[in-house]
Amino acid sequence: MKFKTQFLVFCIIALQFSCQDDEDSKDLMNSQLEIALRETIVQAMGSLAAITMPESNDYLAIPSDPNNPITSEKVVLGKFLFHETEMAVEAKHPSGLGTYSCASCHHVNAGFQSGLKQGIGDGGIGFGLQGEGRIKSPDYDTDSLDVQPIRSPTALNVAFQEVMLWNGQFGATGVNAGTEAAWTPGTPKATNALGFQGVEIQAIAGLGVHRLNVNPELLQNGPYKSYFDEAFPGIPENERYTLVNAGLAIAAYERTLFANEAPFQRFLKGETYDMSDDELQGGIVFYGKGKCYECHSGPGMNSLSFHALGMDDLTGNDFFGTVDDAIRRGRGGFTGDPADDYKFKTPQLYNLKDLEFFGHGGSFSTVRGIIEYKNAAIAENQNVPANQLAQQFKPLNLTQDEINQLTLFIENALYDANLGRYVPETTPAGSFCFPNADTQSQQDLGCNE
Repeated sequence: MKFKTQFLVFCIIALQFSCQDDEDSKDLMNSQLEIALRETIVQAMGSLAAITMPESNDYLAIPSDPNNPITSEKVVLGKFLFHETEMAVEAKHPSGLGTYSCASCHHVNAGFQSGLKQGIGDGGIGFGLQGEGRIKSPDYDTDSLDVQPIRSPTALNVAFQEVMLWNGQFGATGVNAGTEAAWTPGTPKATNALGFQGVEIQAIAGLGVHRLNVNPELLQNGPYKSYFDEAFPGIPENERYTLVNAGLAIAAYERTLFANEAPFQRFLKGETYDMSDDELQGGIVFYGKGKCYECHSGPGMNSLSFHALGMDDLTGNDFFGTVDDAIRRGRGGFTGDPADDYKFKTPQLYNLKDLEFFGHGGSFSTVRGIIEYKNAAIAENQNVPANQLAQQFKPLNLTQDEINQLTLFIENALYDANLGRYVPETTPAGSFCFPNADTQSQQDLGCNE
């Protein structure tokens, strides 16, 4: 009996040492992968700082438009206006008044994108869990819906973009310098004549496009007047409460929307190491063999360039409207230059895990699916000439393990689970149900509980 007891104790001690050895081995492997990832990033990008995001309140470090300097007062006002359903004062039907906001198609539940393949502003009802439950209101015909014939781009990490929209048509500076002939009078593109950068132009033009405006009653009765006064103190009062200034405040807010609490960002800052071995391996693939960084560069993992990857446009039974030739041609549809045909802006890669649609036409349903597409490099859109495809669109020869690791890196390491910090609890107008305030959305969002 004594022998059996001693043997049992020996086994327990041996098991403890074995487990400790396993943990030490895992820690060593993790440490080695961290070092390897850092070295790979530095070799590809020059430094870790080149892809590190600033803090959201470090306004001097945030890329901004010199004609619209970021201030805390503008950010506060912009945050409210972005979610304010009371700005929906130009709805096409009375039932749509006061029921939608900028956040209807750029909401936090979907990483500031839309939970639908095709976002619906005015004319939509419902929300679901992540915006996927929004449908056409029976009060609207298809022609009256506020929808775009292309995927709604995200408002996340837009500070790292020079121009906005998939074709880059919004923005008067940078790569859009010299495109003045394309700023067609009477269209949203004419807003470029104001001279602002892309984030500002999209915010200003978008308010008009999506039938949102500054409701005079909100100002006259007081809830927003003081916020405009604090955000734009240097502007004469008779010019202060305008759609342009509302757009500038929204742009200032959007420029602070960073996924800077994602595990990969914390890794870059050396704050904590909560990336798994597979995610670290995926990062090494991203900045190494996969050469994903060649297009997805910078802190937002987007770029200032446009590429033709042969992806399909919006299609399907759930698609409203039409895709005209200019939209199909992407950048070329804006610039008029055939060399730009079928090229679309490189999107950022943070907080994609909650989405169900990827690509400018929403033709992919998973992150893995779009990685496999780029790995195979076989164009799905037969209308895109082969000689127009980007030189980067070629087989990557990634293994299944590398595809798995790259998927985990993008889905998990680039996922900021705390984006709710950018959303107000209510608005000065007393709105507590947003991004939508129609009856079905109130039920879906639990606003009546």
